[in-house]
Amino acid sequence: GAGVDCRWFRGGWFDTQSMLWKKISTGEQCESEPYDDGHGAGVGASLFAPFELAPGEETTVRVMLTWYCPETDLRIARPEDKKGCDCLGGENGDAPLCEKERHRPWYSGKFEDIVQLSEHVANEYCELRKKSRAFSICFYDSTLPPEVLEAVSANLTILKSPTVLRQRDGRLWCWEGCCDSKGCCHGSCTHVWNYAQALPHFFPRLERGLRETEFLECQDDRGHQNFRASLPIGPVGHDFHAAADGQLGCVMKVFRDWRISADDSWLERMLPRVLKALDYCIETWDPGRTGMLREPHHNTFDIEFWGSDGMCGSFYLGALKAAALMLEHFGKDADAYRELYVKGREIIETDLFNGEYFIQRVMRQDELGCGPVLSMSNSSSPESEAVVAEGGPRYQYGDGCLSDGVLGAWMAQMCGMGELIDPAKVKSHLLSVHRYNFRKDLSGHSNPQRPTYALGKEGGLLVCSWPKGDEPTLPLVYSNEVWTGTEYQAAGHLAIAGETEKALDIVRTARQRYDGKVRNPFNEYECGHWYARALSSYGMLQAFSGVRYDAVSKVLEINPPQAGDFRSFLCTAMGYGTVGLKDGKPFIEVVSGEIDVADIVVGGKDAS
Repeated sequence: GAGVDCRWFRGGWFDTQSMLWKKISTGEQCESEPYDDGHGAGVGASLFAPFELAPGEETTVRVMLTWYCPETDLRIARPEDKKGCDCLGGENGDAPLCEKERHRPWYSGKFEDIVQLSEHVANEYCELRKKSRAFSICFYDSTLPPEVLEAVSANLTILKSPTVLRQRDGRLWCWEGCCDSKGCCHGSCTHVWNYAQALPHFFPRLERGLRETEFLECQDDRGHQNFRASLPIGPVGHDFHAAADGQLGCVMKVFRDWRISADDSWLERMLPRVLKALDYCIETWDPGRTGMLREPHHNTFDIEFWGSDGMCGSFYLGALKAAALMLEHFGKDADAYRELYVKGREIIETDLFNGEYFIQRVMRQDELGCGPVLSMSNSSSPESEAVVAEGGPRYQYGDGCLSDGVLGAWMAQMCGMGELIDPAKVKSHLLSVHRYNFRKDLSGHSNPQRPTYALGKEGGLLVCSWPKGDEPTLPLVYSNEVWTGTEYQAAGHLAIAGETEKALDIVRTARQRYDGKVRNPFNEYECGHWYARALSSYGMLQAFSGVRYDAVSKVLEINPPQAGDFRSFLCTAMGYGTVGLKDGKPFIEVVSGEIDVADIVVGGKDAS
């Protein structure tokens, strides 16, 4: 069996390493107890697993690592802490912690101690490895482009990274990403996690828990949502903007999660809170009920858009359509939301489409009549005030070509809601994004923001560009950057529109940056490592295969962007397997669980 050497040599300089290597190189086995001689604890310990090999023989040594930390010092954004409580103790963590509840990981409620946990891992290892291997074989049993499969599978590491926490009651709480020694940007941020499409398909019950946090703990009686949840999950403050794309996206995701789970009772419980949230959005950002957001609305770029825009406007259309569909499922009147949707679609397809792509109609404060607006970047100076006086609000994109310019329309596809906006105009926008924002070589591109995401001879998709030459003096923040989460949603949307080669252009270029030579291929960072936005990559499975399963109707839809036979992975709430076309006919091979299919529709036509 394995042994432990707890008595490393205590010395200075390289003494410890030198003496340790002598033991290792001579094969000395030194099982020992920790020092208790009063001269200080040891500086480390070694594990060893002795075995002998004859010439030509081989063996496998399995090393299994477990840990058990039932208590943490994490307590974040609880409003009662503003009363002076320092729950994290002193600067060096040496001050006593207060008695208020802190985050306790899920496994601390499942296992009593490290011994029980380790026994569970040892006893279940073979079965868990068998299941993992079966999943892996099924996932890669696909004819989808290898760069797509790589982008999807590599980013699944985010779900097992420190970005995602699960508290003791089983509910998820997430960072946006991780710094080297702590989480980055707390609270399952709604507008960032909008992009993530893997979790609702792999772990739909956990995803629905995020919806419950958003619409219950994070929403007040007005319908205002704090887009960052507290930890442990509980009450939050409401002294900052709601995020328009985040809150409207949450409405759309309730629709998506219902279609994945087919849980009518869950939807019925959630719907009153969902409608309250949507009504808040209408009253706050579209008080004139025009069908388009006009008042300053906060969003994922950490600023407010002033006036109507294609990005948040498409989320508005998606939320209105989702609310109408959910109400109509229960036989309730949805005319008010339907009417707003029709009005908004007319505006976005006419006033916000410049003939090539969707833009923003920037409005000044005096045009809107609103008061001062809180902002993460609310600093003021004579210089910045002069810029605002001359050019209007800072950080807008105006006539720019925004890669996320119809993000809500992509979300609608991911949610199973179909088209929100004229498909021809959406396709034109996506082709413009590829034409103007995609660069094979960034050597000539200036980026004063965070250039390490993509630079030099590398390529990438810029967040925004101004092909007409009218970039604002202080333009949309992050506009010069490259975000993989945006690259994958734009690529997926291009594939849905039938432009698979241009879509693959973007995916290949992103993965070339993360090929392991300069960047970790399993860590597509943005504001932190294992950044959640990159989970938009999972949506490319649906985009490049055209496959979607609806658990409510039990219909399997197959609308491949290109003709011909194919195989693709499919994961549902009850099971997973392989689906596709063979000799032009649909098939489904269930590998695990069950997938109850009442009908298969291929290319919009019933194949049964």
